[in-house]
Amino acid sequence: MTDWGAHHNDIARWGIGQGGPIGVEATVITPPIPGGYTTPSEYSATLTWANGIRQVVRTTLDDSPFGQVLKENGQRNGVKFTGTDGWIWVNRGELTASKDDILTTPLPDNAIHLEVSRNHMRNFFDCVSSRKDPISKVEDGHRSAIIGHLIIIALRSGHKYKWNPKKEVFTGSGAKEANTHLAREMRKPYDYSFVG
Repeated sequence: MTDWGAHHNDIARWGIGQGGPIGVEATVITPPIPGGYTTPSEYSATLTWANGIRQVVRTTLDDSPFGQVLKENGQRNGVKFTGTDGWIWVNRGELTASKDDILTTPLPDNAIHLEVSRNHMRNFFDCVSSRKDPISKVEDGHRSAIIGHLIIIALRSGHKYKWNPKKEVFTGSGAKEANTHLAREMRKPYDYSFVG
């Protein structure tokens, strides 16, 4: 979740068009192995966004026709956008849809267009040289990575949380305990004590 999850949650966040969710809940399906991994291998999480969108993140594939197509193609990682006219599936190298015309119909003139980077390493080096922002700004990467951490905190605690994406803190029931997981105590001299 905190590795590939950031890439897929970044795509989902672009599509949702907001900075971060306002709520998170998660369910462990297959618990961690005692003395082994600390994260469940199978889980389901639901993020709620201020505009009413629900984002479901899961590691298991259901038996729906869409789930069957993914199983047959060996595809597990990606993002599915579901709307009133069908769905679009996207990952870092593939784009498919429930109907061909969803992909072939031209976008309207006022559609939001994202920049394309075919070489992330080149983009990074160009930005180091030019001091310009990369195709994905650091703040956007931060916000996308937060989603994975919210899910992990919800999985480990078993609680449903409210999240303030502007202040980046949990609020409401269970917030005090959940906020203790946002950062760990730093060991000197590897802390921020050097900041005036």
